[in-house]
Amino acid sequence: MRWLPLLLLAPSAAALAQGAQGDVSVTIYNDDLALVQDVRQIALPAGRSRQEFPDVSAMIRPETVSLNGQDIGIVEQNFDYDLLSPDKLMEKAVGQVVTIVRTNPGSGAETREQARVLAVNGGVVLQIGQRIEVLRDDGLPVRVIFDKVPDNLRARPTLSVTVESARAGTRAAALSYLTPGIGWKADYVALFDEKAGRIDVQGWITLTNRTGTTFANAGTLLVAGSPQGAPQPQRWIPAPPPRPGGIRNAGTQSAPRERLGDYYLYPLKERTTIADRQTKQVSFLDVSGAAARKAYEYRVGWLATNEEPQSADTVLKFSSSAEGGLGDALPAGTVRVYMRDARGSPQFIGENAIPHSPMGSELALKTGDAFDVKAKPVVEARERIGTSRWRTTMRYTLTNARPDAVTVDLVQGGLDWGWSDTRIASESLKSERQASDATLWHVPVPGNGETTLTATFETRY
Repeated sequence: MRWLPLLLLAPSAAALAQGAQGDVSVTIYNDDLALVQDVRQIALPAGRSRQEFPDVSAMIRPETVSLNGQDIGIVEQNFDYDLLSPDKLMEKAVGQVVTIVRTNPGSGAETREQARVLAVNGGVVLQIGQRIEVLRDDGLPVRVIFDKVPDNLRARPTLSVTVESARAGTRAAALSYLTPGIGWKADYVALFDEKAGRIDVQGWITLTNRTGTTFANAGTLLVAGSPQGAPQPQRWIPAPPPRPGGIRNAGTQSAPRERLGDYYLYPLKERTTIADRQTKQVSFLDVSGAAARKAYEYRVGWLATNEEPQSADTVLKFSSSAEGGLGDALPAGTVRVYMRDARGSPQFIGENAIPHSPMGSELALKTGDAFDVKAKPVVEARERIGTSRWRTTMRYTLTNARPDAVTVDLVQGGLDWGWSDTRIASESLKSERQASDATLWHVPVPGNGETTLTATFETRY
């Protein structure tokens, strides 16, 4: 629809600017939630008055609003989020009289008619005199003139508060509220040097803002954690996503960071503008030469037989400890791993997620499937040896097409189903029990060679 609104009576620039954002601080949590604190200077008369606060989040949770100032009390508050736009102007004009201005493309002459807006359902229907007309997109220039902006339309998201002031004067008022629409996540770029056994890691905070409002020159504090929210009645809440893997052993070292309760805080060093519909990245971690190594892992399910060899997992192992590790608590995020090729150019080799990881944690990230390292488990024999006992013989063949020797961490799972008890009767290589349902072998495989491991299990039901 090619019509252009023209406002004859519009708010002045000074009126729009009054009450704009002041000293803004934004605390952002991991679960798409932020606390906005905005200190503004407002001129108050004595007694009761209505004060407007534009440039608040369009997704503000009005029930969380707090306004604090000396000798100020809140009587009532309203949030107007119906934003001014050509379509909204026309919707609000239903039943009202507007002026239609048409321009002759040949002569440039204008004609004006008074029209009553009858409907805007899929198009604008007008009554002009005794005729009914549809405002068409016919390529001819048409303007619609409105006498005023409706009271319930705002150029920007606006919070209006009726306050009671004990005295007249200008003073600071601290406005705070919770809002969804602002989020952050951590992203990590890791450059792994396999030969040196070292890793360089850069950590980036990625901020996103879809609140409909820009927060200018804001002090920004990031919280690694998700505060518990009150359950909402009659509202479907999706199940949380699976927790990412990565931690093999949780750390016990205290990170040199400020904490809030059980959350770690990551303040940005400088104030920043968080623009609406913007993604911003800020560095928070830069570590060079931390110890790291590559490992191969393969997990076998109970009674699993593969017709063809399967690739082992390629796993990158490193630590967040203060001694030789990354030396920090790591907020949950995605680690993207690179290695240099023969020409010295970094190439992407895989990515994986980590959960919130205390300092001192041992981390293991699968980066992909090994091309040259394969495993083939086979059930060689299974026989009953009593009324409630079975003997199972497994053969595991591990092959290595690389020129250098490797060690494969082979895990046999499914040893404990609650109603059964399985033990190893014999094995060609000593294992270590990882858990009640899994045992682990560190299997050396020579370069351009293979290793066969055998094990016999006895299970009682």
